[in-house]
Amino acid sequence: MVETVSRVAFDDVSIAYRDSDAAGHGSNDAPVMLVHGMGGDGHTWDRFAAELVRQGRRVIIPDLRGHGRSGHADSYRFPEFGADVLRLCDRLGLVRVDLVGHSLGGYAVSWVAMERPELVRRLVIEEQPLPLRSGDEQMTLTRRLPSLPELWHATSSLVRHPRAVLAFDRAMTGTALEQFRKPLPEWWEGLPGITAPTLFLRGGPGGMVDPAKLELLRTAVPECTVRVFSSGHSIHRDRYPEFASTVLPFLGH
Repeated sequence: MVETVSRVAFDDVSIAYRDSDAAGHGSNDAPVMLVHGMGGDGHTWDRFAAELVRQGRRVIIPDLRGHGRSGHADSYRFPEFGADVLRLCDRLGLVRVDLVGHSLGGYAVSWVAMERPELVRRLVIEEQPLPLRSGDEQMTLTRRLPSLPELWHATSSLVRHPRAVLAFDRAMTGTALEQFRKPLPEWWEGLPGITAPTLFLRGGPGGMVDPAKLELLRTAVPECTVRVFSSGHSIHRDRYPEFASTVLPFLGH
């Protein structure tokens, strides 16, 4: 995976990304775009990206707004992260793309698949905390103390990727928690519009996905498969062999 960082300026933010085929001479396969979670940056995908490149795939890895080498922004609404990914796809002239998103990145890629279903060939969502559907539900994610696996995930992320943690715009934390606490019915209503074959990866203890809500997602998305792992929130990091052996065949060629 090349280390050259490119940047594209939109009206409200500058997005940094890496592209394994920046010169445009790669294969005719759909590119794979890998989207990281909150508090990280695109380097969380380096191991998986290298494997995809070895298989001949073009790989594009953005840093989300407020993360990594991308610019900070005045607003951090969940749909805006998805809009940035979609704008990047358009700027790069992509007509078909495989999208893989972890946690907050899951919101971004699922939003793209709802907004532009014909663009997305395959969709992989890893450990996306699922939002409320109505005000009658209890938000368990933000009303409990962090579990030991979650604390370990946060601490080990700081040790492994201090640059990402230091670059993270902490101003978005309050906005994220506010969005987790509020219903997001439009997201749920958009799920049936996803036409791409979809693979949802859920962690075990320490994960952040409500199994009951996940079942609702599975039945709402027309072609959705769920795989459960024994790891916590970061499957691609903590159970990489199992992650790769599941996702690589799904992405295919």
